Formats: sequence, C-alpha cells, structure tokens
Amino acid sequence: MTAYLQEHLQLDPEAAAELRVKYWHRYGATLLGLMRHHGTDPDHFLWHTHQFPELARMVVAERAALHTVRRLPGRKILFSNSPAHYAHAVLDVLGLGGLFDGVYAIEQVRYQPKPLRAGFRRLIAQERLIPRRAVMVDDSLPNLRAAHRLGMRTVWVSREPRVPDYVTVRVSSVRALPRLLDDLGMSR
Repeated sequence: MTAYLQEHLQLDPEAAAELRVKYWHRYGATLLGLMRHHGTDPDHFLWHTHQFPELARMVVAERAALHTVRRLPGRKILFSNSPAHYAHAVLDVLGLGGLFDGVYAIEQVRYQPKPLRAGFRRLIAQERLIPRRAVMVDDSLPNLRAAHRLGMRTVWVSREPRVPDYVTVRVSSVRALPRLLDDLGMSR
C-alpha cells in the first residue's frame, strides 16, 4: 500500500507510510482516506495492492485449526476488509474455498470495512442474520466491539490475559471453539 501511495500520490516512502497509517487510524482503512481526499478508484487500489504471486508460500495454515472450522455448526460467513479476489485466493490456498456460506469482502459492503457499522449492517441485512444468534470470531478488538454493539456474541482470538466486557469468550486458538459452543449459545 505504501508503494501505491508513493506512485499515485507522488510521495516519498516516509510520507507515504505516514499517510497510510494516518488514514488507517482515522477511517479504519487506508482506502477510505484515499477515496475521500484523493478520489482514488477503490477497485484500482484494491487490485494493485493485493497482488501476491507467492501467496501459497506466504500463507501459513494450522491444519488442526482448519479442521476445527470445518466442524463448527451453523452457517459460516467470512467478513474481510480485503478485496474479494484476495479473500478467495487465501481461502483456496487454505483448502477452505467451498466452506463458507458467504464471503463478504470490502466491495460487497460498499467499501465500509470492519469496524464500521455500515459494513456490518449490510452483511446482516443481506444474510438476514439475527445478530443475537450470530457469533463474530476475530483477533481485532475494534471489530469485536462493533459486532457486540450490534448484538452479536463475540470470540476474541488472543493470548492477552485481560478481556474487555464486550468479548463473550477469549480463546488462544480457534481449536478451542468446539468446547465453548454452549457458552456461545450454539447447538452442536
């Protein structure tokens, strides 16, 4: 992303990195700042910043965790701030290509990424979810806070000892999820 900002906004590496972080903190995604302040075409940005010819070598899969995700009950929906082509490529590398009932990349939520409520609301409406019956699993506290505010139960994947009150359950690995289904109100 920094290289994209350098090339398209004619910035030096330091200024590009600073602006990327500034927009990420202010808007939740660098892309939103670029769209708002520079008229950047989101599809052009997403395509050019998510090209990884060596993706298969870059992605590290924990096979036991992938097996656990396959066994979880209920519908599985992926909500990613990445573009669709990249999200699907990662799922394919992981061998999870057909597992999810829905894949919501940033384009499908009108460029309103997590943790913005608008993106969550679009996903909820399109999937006809009842938030109190949904569980959001993520490693990002701002994303979980947004999901909780919309009525979802939340699972924080982290090794941090302190757990905020908007986190229903903290796990160090998704492998622990089957043991916590009752705590999450999910049937087996």
